[in-house]
Amino acid sequence: MIQSVPTNVITGFLGVGKTTAILHLLANKPADERWAVLVNEFGEIGVDGALMEQQDEGVYISEVPGGCMCCTSGLPMQIALNMLLTRSKPDRLLIEPTGLGHPKEVIQTLTGPDYADALKLNRTITLVDPRNLDNPRYTDHPVFAQQIEVADLVVGHKADLCDESDRRRLENFVPGKPIEFAAHGEIDSAWLEGPSAMQAEPTSHHHHSHGEAPPLASQLEFPESGWIRAVNQGERFLSEGWRFADWHQFDRTSLRRLLFVTEAERIKGIFITNEGVFAYNAVAGEVKEYSLDEAEESRVELISSQAHPEFEAALLECLA
Repeated sequence: MIQSVPTNVITGFLGVGKTTAILHLLANKPADERWAVLVNEFGEIGVDGALMEQQDEGVYISEVPGGCMCCTSGLPMQIALNMLLTRSKPDRLLIEPTGLGHPKEVIQTLTGPDYADALKLNRTITLVDPRNLDNPRYTDHPVFAQQIEVADLVVGHKADLCDESDRRRLENFVPGKPIEFAAHGEIDSAWLEGPSAMQAEPTSHHHHSHGEAPPLASQLEFPESGWIRAVNQGERFLSEGWRFADWHQFDRTSLRRLLFVTEAERIKGIFITNEGVFAYNAVAGEVKEYSLDEAEESRVELISSQAHPEFEAALLECLA
């Protein structure tokens, strides 16, 4: 008898640290288990999947870039999920929707007849930065409200940056929901256990395109210039992304300076620099840098409520 795969949705708004939390879970998974991750990104470039692919054996990654994976034509989530399950035959499946995606529709797919025997939906974990709960850009956003609604467990993330008033604000904001606190993505794997109470009712899908979708920027061959730009927008936000072939090398000092001065909701990237390969995550003026062993190419995505026409020229100036 084939056992259903325990499956967890890990959701949360832009920049809350979903990828960091999943990387922590992967680094601490049982050595004898195979885990699979389906990661969805708002932009077309795809950075999170490349970060997760740095993991050791026993981890299988599939990525669905280009907006909410339940909302574009071509059933991208089902296609990617079917291929991932066939290839990895996992002991556990983690799903990370984009911070601007619709988790109800993801859950609707997972609990639908196509996956009734294959998957067992465990707890949905919603990460929240308690410091943002007085910001209407978050609290009034319908996607944020949906993320709270579907949560079986709310995790107050970045707890090391929160004070007692932030913690109380979160407790008051999600009355009746179980709450844990964590920092630096240190999610306890025990929090994944237990069935989800959320069985999403059928809803109308938010189709953003019709007919056969054109290739995403992450799938294109590089032109002679060795770099590609892509733009995507929806849910009140704009994504601008770039890919650079591996023969492009960035000056690390100039790159760090650019990321510190650019004001955006979120900037994330992997860069081949003159000092090695580094990943960057910039949220609300806070820039984190991680050293990586290798990268096939450089990728960066900027998400904001407005365009940054000056960013591309400044990025090109960082080329060593």
